[in-house]
Amino acid sequence: MDSKEYQNQWENQYLSPYACLSSKSRGRAREEVPCPLRTDFQRDRDRILHCNAFRRLKHKTQVFLAPQGDHYRTRLTHTLEVSQIARTIARALQLNEDLTEAIAMGHDLGHTPFGHAGERALDAICPFHFRHYLQSVRVTEILERDGKGLNLTFEVKNGIACHSRGSGDKVKAATLEGRVVRVADKIAYVNHDIEDAIRAEMLQESDLPWEAVYVLGRGKSARLTTVITSLVENSTDDIQMDPQVKDAQLLLERFMFENVYTNPVAKGQESKAEALIQRLYEYYLLEPEKLPDFYRDMLERYPKERVICDYIAGMTDNYAVELYEELFVPKFWTKE
Repeated sequence: MDSKEYQNQWENQYLSPYACLSSKSRGRAREEVPCPLRTDFQRDRDRILHCNAFRRLKHKTQVFLAPQGDHYRTRLTHTLEVSQIARTIARALQLNEDLTEAIAMGHDLGHTPFGHAGERALDAICPFHFRHYLQSVRVTEILERDGKGLNLTFEVKNGIACHSRGSGDKVKAATLEGRVVRVADKIAYVNHDIEDAIRAEMLQESDLPWEAVYVLGRGKSARLTTVITSLVENSTDDIQMDPQVKDAQLLLERFMFENVYTNPVAKGQESKAEALIQRLYEYYLLEPEKLPDFYRDMLERYPKERVICDYIAGMTDNYAVELYEELFVPKFWTKE
């Protein structure tokens, strides 16, 4: 018995009846020679981990734009925290941990530079709706591997596409593993953003609404334990938590949107970031021949507006700023 066959038998024997088994996957868009060592979901996780878009997440904004400090979250550290929370929930519920991890690792691959400010900028200026969760799927299907894509399984792509609030509260992932990642994303960003906001001296732990703290606990560890435990104790054929815990979590989310996500201290530079994104878009719209070779080749297959968004969405914060300076900021002449 090879390693993959053993793992498939283990899943059949030990995972929940509600879990998505690797052997029952709906497969890939393009057939491939099976791996004798890894299940399909393990292969997907590894492909995401080793792709270019995943590495670029370390230089993309989470909440605080270009923070001066080594301990603020980036889009990469956010992804790792989502993965840890999602795996903990999946393991406790006896769901497929490999599928859960693959979805979590890939859920933000399509995020723009400058976080949601960059997403808003592209959505406002392009002729189609730009959504980072759909762009994440596009990255895996088309943009990675020099246009070949990662050829992920249906279940992983579906989980990525359905992970965000913007994908619609009534649009659920086809698997419980995908639904776990969706709730883990919310749990992660609310709690680590509280920690970053306290570090930035925007708020103190004592500022959090007492109704939420009374239920969830004081401190990140206590809140995570409460919410995760509630999910594990209340989930069967769907992912849900106790109503009291859910209400407290939603109250904490609203508090963060009102006091941090729209706070001028954290968002003071966002208008500049949005203007930068829009200027780059307008420049390449007029001069698409200036795009890098890979994206110029894509113009033969896709509208230029789509290709320009692909290029800009893939940029890191630093690269976008450096490119803007190169294109629009005059350089002082010096004599050698």
